[in-house]
Amino acid sequence: MPADSSDTAADPTDAAADPTDAAADPTDAAADRAAATSAPSDAAADPAFPERRHVLDDGCERCPALVECRERISWGTGPLDASVFVVGEAPGAGTPEADRWKGGNWTGMAYTARHSGRRIRSMLAAVGYDEEAYYTNAVKCFPADPDDPTTNREPTAAERANCREHLVTELETVEPDVVLATGKHATTTVLAADGRTLDDLEGSGFLDVVLSPTRCERLDVRLLPILHPSYQDVWIGRLGYEPAEYLAAIRDRLDGHAD
Repeated sequence: MPADSSDTAADPTDAAADPTDAAADPTDAAADRAAATSAPSDAAADPAFPERRHVLDDGCERCPALVECRERISWGTGPLDASVFVVGEAPGAGTPEADRWKGGNWTGMAYTARHSGRRIRSMLAAVGYDEEAYYTNAVKCFPADPDDPTTNREPTAAERANCREHLVTELETVEPDVVLATGKHATTTVLAADGRTLDDLEGSGFLDVVLSPTRCERLDVRLLPILHPSYQDVWIGRLGYEPAEYLAAIRDRLDGHAD
């Protein structure tokens, strides 16, 4: 496994690096609030909270609009020899008054929101990969909606392209067996880094490729799309799964491709 190249820009254990750092968990803020009732309420039942982050560029200003609205840059967390690489599209606004699970816009660590962050980490724990997972976002900064800064907008094509180098650097550093893409936008971003689109896969849309592994030759990794945690309660049934069956299907796919 290569050396920790994320150390070159800043100390990856510095969770309080630059206070201008940007955002984290890829949950839509509105969906986060709507689904908060299903988030864990007992801190004792929470998954492990990350203790370190892997900073690539502690003062990145490639996207001026994101610099303006972010609190901190949300960098990846987890072991650098992880077999599973979990990627979302972009951070949500976060909940600054929350305890610990504020969201990466405030913690500077990916997947640390009170709903989606805890939920996806709990899911990886349930399928036995919590200690083998690295968590990050395709776009590292919270993209605020100009009409309502407490909610997300979709990152622009330029913002996705600007941040793609960071994502590819993480993939080259970690060298995972499987990329677990949470939702359509994360999936399309990983495919773009591989020089492809959803149209290159079998099916007529994102739901057709959920839980269907595909090989990314350029990235030298297997891609496994799953539902975004904020919306999986709606779509699991429409895909023909019960919640336990859906988890079992994820476990089976990971067991088949993660060493």
